[in-house]
Amino acid sequence: MSLLLPFTTHGLRTTASEPELLRRLARTKAVILDWDGVFNDGFKDAEGGSPFSEVGSMGVNLLRFALWLRNGPLPKAAVITGQHNPYAERFAQRERLHGVYMGFTNKPDAFDAFLAKHGLQAEEVAFFFDDVLDLPVAARCGLRVMIGSPVTAWLVDQAIARGEVDLVTANSGGNNGLREATDAVIALLGNGREVIDHRVQYSETYQRYLSERQAVVPEIVRNAR
Repeated sequence: MSLLLPFTTHGLRTTASEPELLRRLARTKAVILDWDGVFNDGFKDAEGGSPFSEVGSMGVNLLRFALWLRNGPLPKAAVITGQHNPYAERFAQRERLHGVYMGFTNKPDAFDAFLAKHGLQAEEVAFFFDDVLDLPVAARCGLRVMIGSPVTAWLVDQAIARGEVDLVTANSGGNNGLREATDAVIALLGNGREVIDHRVQYSETYQRYLSERQAVVPEIVRNAR
């Protein structure tokens, strides 16, 4: 039975077979996320900030835990965004991401800095994104998850045709598409029940993961542009 059936039944799209997705996921050591349109609907306040949903936040945490259970080391995690966004910085500090790269309209610059900082290869990264500025990074990553939306249907088709996306969510960022995306990847990892059990019980295993996560000191990188 397909691991993704609960998701594809509700509109998740895949461009590769599950064995290929599992092969890509097996080498994943890091998670990178775009911000606008991924954590939210993309609208900004007067200061240029855009918030996040606690539903998406929990999804990111559970995915990091699932990867930690599967692979051992705490996966590296970062946000790369084209804007200087206080919400993204606050999220990175609260959730103890390894970095947040802000003001990078040419996102490969931030991506290369992240890879060099942590000694990673591009194919070891799972990337969650939604728009055209993200495609140069998506083209290089091992697992590419695009947050879909009716208004970007044409762009999604272009990204698929270019071979730069593996999964496309049915829900938009403003409708918690990020949570759909993280849950789908956890389902592919095959340890979702274990993840839920440990978190519900607040087990010693989960507390050990949380202790490692909380020891991370986020790197805040602001590009002057």
